[in-house]
Amino acid sequence: MDYQNRAGSKFGGGGVASTSASNADRRERLRKLALETIDLDKDPYFFKNHVGSFECRLCLTVHQNDGSYLAHTQGRKHQTNLARRAAREQKEGKANEAMLGVNMGVTVRRNAVKIGRPGYKITKIRDPLTRQNGLLFQLQYPEITQGALPRVRFMSAYEQKIEDPPDKNYQYLLVAAEPYETCGFKLQAREVDRREGRFWTWFDEDSKEFWVQVLFKTEREERYSGVPGLAPTGIRR
Repeated sequence: MDYQNRAGSKFGGGGVASTSASNADRRERLRKLALETIDLDKDPYFFKNHVGSFECRLCLTVHQNDGSYLAHTQGRKHQTNLARRAAREQKEGKANEAMLGVNMGVTVRRNAVKIGRPGYKITKIRDPLTRQNGLLFQLQYPEITQGALPRVRFMSAYEQKIEDPPDKNYQYLLVAAEPYETCGFKLQAREVDRREGRFWTWFDEDSKEFWVQVLFKTEREERYSGVPGLAPTGIRR
């Protein structure tokens, strides 16, 4: 900053900086500091719009260049909004964790160390009466957390993030049990028969083995499922 050539000051005397000059110098110092500590490519709130300006998605502000945006990130408004966002996410995370623990009846531990995938066996099965095709899963959890039970969930192809683009012809069966990694099995996107005796799970406390049976509905059941005037599936006349 040029202090000696300012109007009203003697050569070599420095002089008093004006308010605008002080602000410009402060913004430049903040920009240089931010350049050393912030990587814009990893900033989730940094966005370059279609006209070439830079936007802060957290504070909803627009900046003409990256230096202005970097100076903004060191300002009071941005730092206050960051603190508010962190406090809100922490509060929502604790609430969701508590709700999950109540619903599942298990103790939820954050940042639990995973010990790998469990051993498993998959067997193709067919119901001798209905001729339904299905699968029988057997998973071994010898080191499962005391008091915990494995949990099962079906996931559509559009929920997963592994295969891109998603294939609508498949769905995924997820089995989770602490401290093991979650196992995902890729199945045909057919409707699962959830009637009693068709879809069931069972955990053997002695052998620490978890069983899951999945039977798919027949093509006729899938075609006429929910058609008005027809008897529900499984009712015999």
